[in-house]
Amino acid sequence: MPMSRKSVFSLLALVLLLTGCYHRQPTTERYYGENFNFIVRADSLELITSQPEEEVSQMPTDTIVFYKNEQLVVVDFRIIPQDSIDSVWVHLAHDQFSFGWTRESTLLPSVDPDDPISQFISTFSNRHLLIFLIVISIIASVYLYKIISRKNAHIVHFNDIDTPYPAALCLTVATSAALYASIQMFAPDMWRHFYFHPTLNPFAVVPLIGIFLATVWLIVIVGLATVDEVRKRLPFGEAVLYLFGVGAVCAALYIVFSVTTLYYVGYPLLAIYWLWAIRRFTHGGKAHP
Repeated sequence: MPMSRKSVFSLLALVLLLTGCYHRQPTTERYYGENFNFIVRADSLELITSQPEEEVSQMPTDTIVFYKNEQLVVVDFRIIPQDSIDSVWVHLAHDQFSFGWTRESTLLPSVDPDDPISQFISTFSNRHLLIFLIVISIIASVYLYKIISRKNAHIVHFNDIDTPYPAALCLTVATSAALYASIQMFAPDMWRHFYFHPTLNPFAVVPLIGIFLATVWLIVIVGLATVDEVRKRLPFGEAVLYLFGVGAVCAALYIVFSVTTLYYVGYPLLAIYWLWAIRRFTHGGKAHP
């Protein structure tokens, strides 16, 4: 017996709440070297202007503080075996007059590579953003349930419009999220290298990352096609509401599959979702004139 719309949204809300606590700590394997550019992500980053050995020996040291969005370049590395906190120290400079040392374990959580792709990855992986998306998705799900309960209201997968693009967009987002989580699990070093040396060219990276980038480009292409199709088939007000619904569903799918895949539940769930979504579109999910 098919699940009711209310049951689907209730199950979605439950899954989002149960998976909202996930957060993976970054590894500290080095994928950068001298002359690598960072940008400060934290509110501030404190460097010591003295030698690292003085700090390790608990001698008085001077410090310099850099603030959010300031740029730093790696000048040198030093290994201090007697440091019980972190033996790797990094020398960074803002300009020829502003420079200092910090432990690598202090540096990496406080900076991003000075590349917009790396910064986007960092922002999109942020725990606070994930929690925000969960809350927004739950609110949107409740709102959309009330909307689709009205007669003749359109929503992807439920009383859908007669075009495959919205459903294809949702399926692509779900697949991309599962693939993203799979890379995090099975090839974290590969992903870390991509984070420090990003590109949007799927042919310039290893095949697994290339496939993921291809799904990202596919999301963009199918998303544009979805907007164009919806614009042609629905009045402006209904089109905006429908596209808002598609966006909310995509956000929920990203959260669900990027988290559940980490616990292997996402793989059978993705297969079930594909079968269900295709069946809904071909048999019962389209609106009839």
